[in-house]
Amino acid sequence: MSDLSAIAAISTPLGTGGVGIIRISGKSATEIADRIFVSVNGKKLNASKGYRAYFGKIYDGDSPVDEVVCLVFRAPHSYTGEDTVEINCHGGVFLMKKILRLVLENGAQAAAPGEFTKRAFLNGKLDLSEAESVMTLISAQGEQGANAAFNQLEGTLSRKIDKINSSLLSLAAHIAAWVDYPDDEIEELGENELYNTINNANLELSALLNNFDSGMAITNGVEAAIVGKPNVGKSTLMNLLTGYDRSIVTEIEGTTRDVVEETVNLNGCILRISDTAGMRETGDIVEKLGVERSRKKLERASIVFAVFDLSKPLSDEDRELINECKGKNVIPIINKTDLKPCLDVDYIKNTLNTPLFISAKNGDGYDELCDRVANLMGTKNFDTSSAMLVNERQRACCQKAVNALNDALEALNIGLTPDAIGVCVDDAIAALLELTGQKASEAVVDEVFRQFCVGK
Repeated sequence: MSDLSAIAAISTPLGTGGVGIIRISGKSATEIADRIFVSVNGKKLNASKGYRAYFGKIYDGDSPVDEVVCLVFRAPHSYTGEDTVEINCHGGVFLMKKILRLVLENGAQAAAPGEFTKRAFLNGKLDLSEAESVMTLISAQGEQGANAAFNQLEGTLSRKIDKINSSLLSLAAHIAAWVDYPDDEIEELGENELYNTINNANLELSALLNNFDSGMAITNGVEAAIVGKPNVGKSTLMNLLTGYDRSIVTEIEGTTRDVVEETVNLNGCILRISDTAGMRETGDIVEKLGVERSRKKLERASIVFAVFDLSKPLSDEDRELINECKGKNVIPIINKTDLKPCLDVDYIKNTLNTPLFISAKNGDGYDELCDRVANLMGTKNFDTSSAMLVNERQRACCQKAVNALNDALEALNIGLTPDAIGVCVDDAIAALLELTGQKASEAVVDEVFRQFCVGK
């Protein structure tokens, strides 16, 4: 267990509410709290066995500040694995800041982003992949995302990685023993056993990689862009997806001159949607800047809603948009189905893929659009109880392991000696140990927790 100075932070959002929580963690947590807290029964928090609540007042010198409830947790059975005090005060911004200042003035240090969870990691309460799931759970915006993140926090991914690594470690140990002790008559592993162990691990890790985009769409969300020429109904579609008038809608072309952004949950798939300016040549300086931003959003988007007007013939701007959408995850949307058709739908179908017909104004086609998004992003039947990678760091580690195992299979295929295969297997093991944090560098660990919010 770490023996670090006590840290403190406000662990609830800074805003008016019924309750605010100031968390103190470290060896001297109860001593620090006793310097500013007096319970109604006169008992000291430092004498508490833990797992008890104490009602009393916080004092600034001789002046009472607030009535509070202090909860005491003893190491190692706390979130951080250290002695912890949580001061539950009234949820006013001024009060929370004042009590935190008193805690810091009496010996605690201000907690850095993610430092409570970092201490939980350092004290062996959870591994690095489980720690990363904490923020995924906090930021979840739907039931599926929350369920998926909670299962990773409970160790679903860690157990899978540990199982794969265990088989590779056993293989690597046997290869190393055979290479290092040739006189001990250690049985050489057969080619089939080598292949099966390496290939099975490769298949399981590859499955995690294949499900990465679907998992991200459920937990963290993906970038989506609504694109098209002016006045095809992009802003009306944006309002349909968000459920309110997020974008201004008029009959005047070029109404949307900048990117309008919103996050929506479409049947469990989280989309960070950008309603972009109409893509066309223009001499208007402001509109031109908006069109440039639209093209950048189109380039970066994981999913593109390319909108066309059924009531208008296919234009040069439409054809240019179609060319820019090639090779992307695109859903061609034929809007204004309530009007007389004039559009060359076959050209869109043959160049991109099967279009979806909607009337964004009337809401027709909304359910079909949700289904199309779910099918495209792989979220429709996603198993939230299964192991999944929750961020790019984990994906990169998994990809390193897969690359190393592919090298091992190639070495086996061309008949290289077991020691050469063992080097590749060792590289895969190192990547997986980095994923769970068992061999992650200090810089990697610091970067993981730097992305957390303060107080967690």
